[in-house]
Amino acid sequence: MPMMRARMTGSDDQVRTMLNLIDSMDGIHSIEEVDDLMPHLDDWDSSSAGLSDLVGPKVHEIELDLANNATAGRVQREMESLAFDLDMLVEISGDDET
Repeated sequence: MPMMRARMTGSDDQVRTMLNLIDSMDGIHSIEEVDDLMPHLDDWDSSSAGLSDLVGPKVHEIELDLANNATAGRVQREMESLAFDLDMLVEISGDDET
């Protein structure tokens, strides 16, 4: 079963719209939003020390378990198309295992 990972940069509403699209498609076994595993350190002597990191759009990461490679291709095309329409960024990577 192929797995696809996507990193989306956009507002909560944009990401919700993208997740609704994915959820409506056939061949999706599961959708899971995963936490950011990279620690974001704020050095006390950094030029950005104390500044809010909430400026700008958030990054959301999801993992999808898909039925097959054909589904993966269809999901990727639909996500890219919607991302273009919503003016948001989507980075997609997949599993090479089938």
